[in-house]
Amino acid sequence: MKNLVIYAHPHSGSLNHFFKQTIVENLQGSDQEIVIRDLNEINFNPVLSLEDMNGQRMGKVADDVKAEQDFITWADRIIFIYPIWWTGMPAVMKGYIDRVFSYGFAYRYDQGVQKGLLSGKKTIIVNSHGKSNAEYEAIGMDKALTLTSDTGIFIYSGLEIQKHFYFDKADRASAEDISKWEYELISILKENEIQKMH
Repeated sequence: MKNLVIYAHPHSGSLNHFFKQTIVENLQGSDQEIVIRDLNEINFNPVLSLEDMNGQRMGKVADDVKAEQDFITWADRIIFIYPIWWTGMPAVMKGYIDRVFSYGFAYRYDQGVQKGLLSGKKTIIVNSHGKSNAEYEAIGMDKALTLTSDTGIFIYSGLEIQKHFYFDKADRASAEDISKWEYELISILKENEIQKMH
């Protein structure tokens, strides 16, 4: 399987970096193909410009966007890893979606009917956040996050969500928590390997 990891966190000591390393090492150990796009490291420009918008209408995208779209076209599965900040994606990840998931590439309208163009590809989303899952459920934030990311972006674009992890209380995670999360990440990758073999 060809895996594209899209990662957004500036700190190499972060939990998200640990999640990335866990996933990458596991995929490498199972001889799967993998490309990593660390959006902070490559200094991806997240700002959707007027030039971008005008180009999208004519089916033209900037070179940096085309490079990312080529990686997505190549991949069988896209693994997004990013923290939840201010109840959403970090700016660089949101800007990646704004610019790379462009009209005519990620979606289009056929006679007024929206169509996701990334169908046939799978995705795993790995998020961490500071609040507890119970706190998010109590205020409906869990449903809001699912609507704005899963429904509004990933499913909208035709991606099949294999798993969306929300690792909570991440700023005070114990060694036991981290070990459990590591197990869950490895398990979903192994589960998908087994499915592929049958």
